[in-house]
Order: sequence, then structure tokens, then C-alpha cells
Amino acid sequence: MEPFLLATDRVRLTVPTVADVRRIHELCQDPEIQHWTTVPSPYRMEHAEGFVTGLVARGWKQENQFTWAIREPVDVAPGEPEPPLLGMVGLHLDDAPFPHRSGEIGYWAAPEARGRGLVTEAAGLVVDWGFDPEGLGLARAEWRAVVGNWASRRVAWKIGVRVEGEVRGLLVHRGERLDGWVGTVLPGDPREPNEPWPAGAPTGRE
Repeated sequence: MEPFLLATDRVRLTVPTVADVRRIHELCQDPEIQHWTTVPSPYRMEHAEGFVTGLVARGWKQENQFTWAIREPVDVAPGEPEPPLLGMVGLHLDDAPFPHRSGEIGYWAAPEARGRGLVTEAAGLVVDWGFDPEGLGLARAEWRAVVGNWASRRVAWKIGVRVEGEVRGLLVHRGERLDGWVGTVLPGDPREPNEPWPAGAPTGRE
């Protein structure tokens, strides 16, 4: 599948390119991204290059992992550079046959993009495309995060993910087995919170 644009009046999602490598390298030095995501640590320029030219390109070609850069909603004329990326959002598919296929939603945000609702907008847009019969026609979408990643949970909560539980040793992170949250959202679920935000939990910066 060829990469394509997804957009609303709040975000513009385009495939990251080699022009974004330096920016990706810069953002992946951020302590929050280093702490909560699976990006390599230390994160070197070759990791950013490999991400764009390897994982991203391969995922679109094999149609099993779709990755977009989150950008400001600025119309770009052909040949003009895209605005700087403000985060990343992606959908990683499992191997189930159609129409039972599921996708795991993932995302991260630049420090200056946090608290503006941009990642929430982007994640909802990607999930909607995944469920659309004209898109992937997925049966479900899943969200996972290390316990304590309230910013990620806040985004998931806002797009209608139902947190199913906390699983011991769910995720391998930095060479350790850590407890994780897992949740799901189905095509017919409203794209809005399905339960109150947990009492006493921080709001996060989605």
C-alpha cells in the first residue's frame, strides 16, 4: 500500500520521510519518550534513519504496520517541505485473517505538542480509518502501556478504549518484564470516554 494523508482541521498525518530523520533523532532524546516507549536508548541518528527507511517503509509495503508523523494542519503545495513533526502515531496489525484482524494503536508526542489534544485527535483518526470498511475493516483495536503511563492512558480513554485490566509482566521494556495495562475499542464504540477517569489519577498531557 502506498502511504497517504489523513487530516482533520486540527492535525495533518503524513508518512515520515528522510527529511524528518534529524527531528526524530532530536525528539527521541526526550526523557519521557525514552522512559515510556520502546525506542532504543541511547537513541542515535542511525536509529532514526533505520526507523524511517526500514520499519516505516517496510510496514507500508507489507501492509501490516502503518505509521504517520503528526503535524500541524497546514496545506502543503507539491514540492514544499512538510511542517515539523510533532509526534508519531501508528497501527500494528496482527496475523488474523479478514474480517477478524486486530490492530494495536501506538503514539508519542513532542514536548511542545503535549496537552493540546493533538495526539488524541491523531489516534482517533487512525483508529477510525482502521475500522472503516473502505480502510482496513478491522474487527477491533488494542492499546497497551506500561502501568503508570497516564498520558498514554488518557489518550486511549478519550478515544473510547475500554481498559480491560492490569496484567502482570505483560510488556518487555528495557530488558525487564513490567506490568502493563491493556484495553480495547470496537468499531461500534463511541469515540469518547466510556467510564469516569480513575479517581486520584493524574490527567496526563494528551
